[in-house]
Amino acid sequence: MIRLPMIYSAFHRPRRIAARLAKLSLVVALGFAAPGAPEAAQPQSTSHIVARKAITAPQGATALCRDHAWACRTTGGGSLPDRSVLKVAGQVNSMVNRRVRSVSDRQQYGLEEVWALPTRRGGDCEDFALLKKKELIAAGMRPQDLLIATVLDRNRGSHAVLVLRTSSGDYVLDNLRNRIMPWRETGYSFIRMQNPQRPNRWVAVLAGGVFGA
Repeated sequence: MIRLPMIYSAFHRPRRIAARLAKLSLVVALGFAAPGAPEAAQPQSTSHIVARKAITAPQGATALCRDHAWACRTTGGGSLPDRSVLKVAGQVNSMVNRRVRSVSDRQQYGLEEVWALPTRRGGDCEDFALLKKKELIAAGMRPQDLLIATVLDRNRGSHAVLVLRTSSGDYVLDNLRNRIMPWRETGYSFIRMQNPQRPNRWVAVLAGGVFGA
């Protein structure tokens, strides 16, 4: 399970959302930004998630590139025809959701947050996302078009999903539903995401859901 800064708990108080969002933006700008890290290129379409600023990786993702180098590659893939991308993504999303049992890191490892591929026992949300990324790379998709993101779900709970970037927009593969959806239709509050140009680094998003952007 993703552990978020304590400031996110304030989102459970609707009357204070505006003030807390302003404070959160300030925290991201002054506290979480990675010094010297370039911002990701900005997609032109609002159908894409726009990066705001470089940010530190989630706690569990600090060793992601070391343990799973393919999850941070920016080369390879691209052999899958564009017309097949969404269909294959939907098939992989449903297949992984069906085959992998949901189990928390606390139950499986005795730790709050471990980013890893699912085991025989199962995995939690970021493990689902990581496995889907691996399967889609194997299917011929470009690694840099498959980005893990951390969000707040509709109940303001911490969650992780896989974002599929296409020319028409960004789509979300989620272990809570089998249908892939445009990111804006999920109702999720997107917090941070792998940098498409440098997936070993992360960018702040602060869009959708409670952010309203």
